[in-house]
Amino acid sequence: MSACVRTTPSFTAHFEGTPPKTRAGVLDHECLFTTGIRCVVLVDSLCRTHRRAALAIPGRTRPAVYIGLSNFSSVTLSYVWVSLDTIQWKMSQYSGKIVFYEGRCFTGRRLEVYGDCDNFQDRGFMNRVNSIRVESGAWICYDHPDFKGQQYILERGEYPEFQRWNSHNDHMGSCKPIRMHGEHYRMEMFEGCNYTGQCMEFCDDCPFLQSRGFNTNCVNSVRVFGDGAWVMYEEPNFRGRMYIVERGNYCSHNEWQAQNPNIQSIRRVVNYF
Repeated sequence: MSACVRTTPSFTAHFEGTPPKTRAGVLDHECLFTTGIRCVVLVDSLCRTHRRAALAIPGRTRPAVYIGLSNFSSVTLSYVWVSLDTIQWKMSQYSGKIVFYEGRCFTGRRLEVYGDCDNFQDRGFMNRVNSIRVESGAWICYDHPDFKGQQYILERGEYPEFQRWNSHNDHMGSCKPIRMHGEHYRMEMFEGCNYTGQCMEFCDDCPFLQSRGFNTNCVNSVRVFGDGAWVMYEEPNFRGRMYIVERGNYCSHNEWQAQNPNIQSIRRVVNYF
């Protein structure tokens, strides 16, 4: 019989204001987008069916992002006003669910995680992982505790053996969800440190940077804009060691935990839910 170790969801969003006066369970976009509130969290019957909550920003014609909700018994939200800077991203501490298995093909002991987990052994689970199910969200997994070591980016789906996440062994020590969910992607890559040298801008996936005119395989600094996350790979065609970068400035390759500046392909993280 397999044992299950469950982590308790951390749901610490700070809600501001008063819920709009609309019927519960109805997505009333006209009301939402005229409130002037910066961000609205919606949980209705449709969202419950699909186990997700919609974040709608006034002025947009559709929800901006979906946050996975795997345990609605802990969630009592209906229409709630939330400031965008508050929800970005305290609420995303509850941003998905990933299940680690000791054996291949989802067998043996398992560990369910809903947020940051800096050490699997602290949860009573050894750092040997041979299969993974990502039920919602996108995740960064590390082969050492404390979010250190080689990074693996896992999006929603099933990984019956460690080769499926491009690992050469079953070591896994920590994980955390990718916080940036969105539809607007833009990144500037620089040849030199501190945003110097040749610069190129990217808004979509690129299997080989030099095919776009980047003259070298060395990327020493990066600026990430928009609301989406990127994966950078040491080799062409999305292979080799990978590194995640989210919105912010990275003045050297050390800031994305790389040992060298080799980057030859990049892609957006798009498969969240």
